[in-house]
Amino acid sequence: MGSNRMHVTDTDVIIVGAGPTGLMLAAELRLAGVRPLVLERKSQPRDIPKAGGIGGQILELLRYRGLLERCEAANTDPIPAPRFPFGGVHVDLTHLSDPPLHALPLAQHRLERVLAERVRELGADVRRGHEVIAVSQDDATVTAEVRGPDGAYQVTARYLVGCDGGRSRIRDIAGIAFPGTTYPEVNRLVQVAVHDSVTVLDNGDLDVPGFGRIRAGFTQTERGMFANGSTTPGLLGLFTAEDESTEYDDDEPMTLTEFQDSVRRVLGADLPLGEPIRLSRFTFKDRLAERYRAGRILLAGDAAHLFPATGVAINAGMLDTVNLAWKLAADIDGWGPAGLLETYHDERHLAGARTLLHTRAQVALRRGKDPAAEALRQVFQELLLDEQPLRRVGAMIAGTDIRYRLTNPNEHALTGTFAPDLPLYTDQGATSVAELMHTARPILLVLADRPELCAIAREWQHRIEIRTARTDHRPADALLIRPDAHIAWAATIDESIDTAAPALREALSNWFGAPSRTPVPADQLG
Repeated sequence: MGSNRMHVTDTDVIIVGAGPTGLMLAAELRLAGVRPLVLERKSQPRDIPKAGGIGGQILELLRYRGLLERCEAANTDPIPAPRFPFGGVHVDLTHLSDPPLHALPLAQHRLERVLAERVRELGADVRRGHEVIAVSQDDATVTAEVRGPDGAYQVTARYLVGCDGGRSRIRDIAGIAFPGTTYPEVNRLVQVAVHDSVTVLDNGDLDVPGFGRIRAGFTQTERGMFANGSTTPGLLGLFTAEDESTEYDDDEPMTLTEFQDSVRRVLGADLPLGEPIRLSRFTFKDRLAERYRAGRILLAGDAAHLFPATGVAINAGMLDTVNLAWKLAADIDGWGPAGLLETYHDERHLAGARTLLHTRAQVALRRGKDPAAEALRQVFQELLLDEQPLRRVGAMIAGTDIRYRLTNPNEHALTGTFAPDLPLYTDQGATSVAELMHTARPILLVLADRPELCAIAREWQHRIEIRTARTDHRPADALLIRPDAHIAWAATIDESIDTAAPALREALSNWFGAPSRTPVPADQLG
């Protein structure tokens, strides 16, 4: 890709925050040929796992980048069965041969190590112990005032992205409203060794001395909720949720005694616990930034959205960055079409709102304590015994049901969706869509004998790759796949060149700018 950097800057993009969102953004920007600088106020990565795993669409995206195997190698826990909490009930996908949702129990600090290693390989600059204390911007650049170990300094860039969490200073500086609700609810989660005095029964129930049996799954009481489950022999996963007005500091670690006190309040039981593996505490907030961009400042991850349920935040945040990075690169390199960067807000705000929808629904299911609420949970659980609603809810949690609202002249069902990982057969051998996406390059994938489509795409071959291949059951004659693996355009089977040609040119221009040479004459396309 050519460069058109008209303003002298210290770097191309400043990223504030070195969590999974910030590190993933840095890696994606480097793949796009852009220079990111990551500034993280903490001097060392945190060892306490803030999140216990990743799941949903991000697992597919990591596979499309060739990173999933690294994540799997860094994981030390067995892969759990596909059974997921949803508002005080369980979404049990174990009976489906192809579940729409999977999880990898990779603790957040291990995920960050994998991503940090990848960022180092790609040559990005990550500075820990460097806190951004002020930001200013003009029409061409953004400047960050930074306090580092050796004193204060300034750094300028074309753009700055706040990946600095739910209490984002960058969001506040940019003046972006963050409306929503903070629930008066504190949630505590532990993974501990089974205490010698506690018996885990075959069905997962616990037999506690002096108290009796605590059933597996969710137990709702007048004082809160308790959950018990285990995927690893010898270990217990335990959870409490109770209304509490205390405002905890996220950096203040939870103790085992604090959790036992919570269990006593919720269940009325003294539950003996073994050695802790993971201790975490969090509150539930329901917030969505009014906009994801203010001039040259953008937001991603928890800085842009907070959801009142577990298991979705990292997925949503990392997917934000994959959508954003190539669009920033297009603008910085000078070839981005008008309005391209605005589509980041349009598409990811839509995805954030969709995630907020189902997590708000979980609040309604989880927090009700009267007989009517219990009846709602029971009816919902019964609905999940049927395959179609079970698949729909699983896809909703995974984020795989997101379809961006793109121009779709032929109403093809794949337009706006995540590209399926088709097995591909070429003259050079077998490959797949996932393998083609490792470099994060846009691709026109032609799956039928359509040389006229390849001829059109060659006008943009300075920006996209053109691949021809065969597949077992082709869903379309051709797919135009963006770097974020979403389909920008698809040709229906045997679609005439008279309709396919202008639609393909429009899609290429909308997403990848002006062609590099004179269009191919119509009489040469047949």
